[in-house]
Amino acid sequence: MPDLVPMKTDAVCKTFKRKAKKGAREGNGSVAALREVSIELQRGEIYGLLGPNGCGKSTLVRIVSTLLYPDSGSASVFGYDVVRDAGMVRRLVNRVSVEAAFFKKLSPLENLLYAGRLYGLGAKETRERSESILGTLGFPAERLTGSMEDLSRGQQQKVAIARGLFTSPVLLLMDEPTSGLDPRSKRDVEGFLRGISERHDATVLFTTHDMAEAEKVCDRLAIMDHMSDNCAPLSQ
Repeated sequence: MPDLVPMKTDAVCKTFKRKAKKGAREGNGSVAALREVSIELQRGEIYGLLGPNGCGKSTLVRIVSTLLYPDSGSASVFGYDVVRDAGMVRRLVNRVSVEAAFFKKLSPLENLLYAGRLYGLGAKETRERSESILGTLGFPAERLTGSMEDLSRGQQQKVAIARGLFTSPVLLLMDEPTSGLDPRSKRDVEGFLRGISERHDATVLFTTHDMAEAEKVCDRLAIMDHMSDNCAPLSQ
């Protein structure tokens, strides 16, 4: 890798156009989701982005994971630009988000076997990894072959985390992974994240709106806040 900095953003800005209200002739202008956000992560740390819903945390995660283009500024993963070198960046990162999608009629194991094939893993290896990760997260083994739609919100999120760790990413983007989880499930995820950082030298970007959780999990924190309808510059 050309650069040992796991993730770096330099003055990243992103603006979205507002949708016109029903019956209106024109749109309602635009809203700044990110304004000159600059951060730099250190290898092996859990770096927290703390802020209220709607302040731009998820937008930044989507830019780093190559799902969105920044309007201005730059972002890189181990020196690879997220726009010019998007294909290489995707090999180095995995993203776990609160809106993870599944085939709801299939079981957790069937969903994970499907994801494993996309990552080039065999069925045996996928099953072993799935059972190992989900066991660490406290996922009940008897629910592995039931339907996804019969799982609780917390159990579904644990399946999403397992899927995100199949490729042992060197940069893991955790976008509010504990949102909606019960206290015990939160503790399972928090402990698992700490283990990833310590055992696998992975770097984690962890977004949350829970200050207590951020202080417990993260090595360093940055605060994102609203400024009117926009996101204020990041402070560390």
